[in-house]
Amino acid sequence: MFEHFVLTPFYAAAILVVLAAILGWVNHRFLKLPQTVALTLMGAVASLVVIVIDKTIPSSSISETVARFLEGIDFEATLMDGMLSFLLFAGALHVDIAHMKRGGLQIGFLSTIGVVVSTVIVGLGLAGITRLLGMDLPLMWCFVFGALISPTDPVAVLGVMKTAHVPPTLQATIVGESLFNDGVGVVIFSILLAAAVSAGGAEGFSLVHAGELFLVEAVGGAALGLVIGWIAYRAMKAIDEYSVEVMITLATVMGGYALASAIHVSGPVAMAVAGLLIGNHGVSYAMSEITRDHLLKFWALIDDILNAILFLLIGLEGIVLADRLGLLWLGALTIPLVFLARAFSVGVPLLFWRDLLPFQLAFRVMSWGGLRGGISIALALSLPAGPAKDILVAATYVVVLFSVLVQGGTIGPAMKRWSPSNGDEPSGGH
Repeated sequence: MFEHFVLTPFYAAAILVVLAAILGWVNHRFLKLPQTVALTLMGAVASLVVIVIDKTIPSSSISETVARFLEGIDFEATLMDGMLSFLLFAGALHVDIAHMKRGGLQIGFLSTIGVVVSTVIVGLGLAGITRLLGMDLPLMWCFVFGALISPTDPVAVLGVMKTAHVPPTLQATIVGESLFNDGVGVVIFSILLAAAVSAGGAEGFSLVHAGELFLVEAVGGAALGLVIGWIAYRAMKAIDEYSVEVMITLATVMGGYALASAIHVSGPVAMAVAGLLIGNHGVSYAMSEITRDHLLKFWALIDDILNAILFLLIGLEGIVLADRLGLLWLGALTIPLVFLARAFSVGVPLLFWRDLLPFQLAFRVMSWGGLRGGISIALALSLPAGPAKDILVAATYVVVLFSVLVQGGTIGPAMKRWSPSNGDEPSGGH
């Protein structure tokens, strides 16, 4: 009956939504873990069970079947050209721009210079680790890994921020950084990947040219986000019909992201800026109470559905790595490297912002709460086939799995212990 079955985008989406719904029900009914943690964990456990079955029963081909299904889903296109635009827009809708303005300097610095610093540290560290393990990985590919693993995942961070009590300015800084550093990370990744695959490699890399590309993509994306966000805001302000206004926000996300790709500016940055504008000025001045309620609930539902599918996919990706188990040791050694790079890239600037942010709380939350997720997986899977891709995909999967399960599973309770009971006053070094 299924011999002529073809995995169309609809069938793939149907399978993932059904799986996410079933596992989400199991978690809500029995496990009661954070949604992202539960789905990733159950996906990873399912991957492990399938691998064990295939190893113990030679005639079994479950791994091959599931791997074919996962490889039939273009993870990079699914996330980068589909999910990411919706997730970033939905996340930005709930960010208070007044608090972001107070933390504007920190957000701008951490989402740009911070990502660059982390990329360099991780790249140099990975070069040392691979040399110790006897692996031949060129330095430029190590920097590519640094770029794809340095951005924090806005979905995971936003989920934690919804339940934790931290001072509003610090919360806006953390969320703002996570919204923008992924767009910056994608731009840096694209520049370094182009250098890595070129004949010249590191020798053909031009810092000036890279800087120009970065400015065009990042600044261009921000400008596009302002324009399309303002157009949507004016359109919604002129009417009072919630169904049309929700459709306008959908058009903003889908049309805006497509336009950003066509003119080669950063779509993630554009969506974050457009979401901020509509979530603040649009919600305050362009919507009735009924429209506001429908629009925010609609985007909250979109966020929850895509979030569930994304983290389920991350867990299931373990099956694709079943034949690369030897590389998991590299991933295990990379975990502390990535954490130390994050701690350094946020810790040093926080020392200079003691009057703006409570240092001890900010350092703990931003270091341990720097969660990695689907963006890193998608970028790793988008690499061209070859030995470098095998190494980087395995390392990325281990780091992301640790980040979601261990950091994501503990950061909520940890933040409640670290956070002050109230107030937004910095506490300096105390």
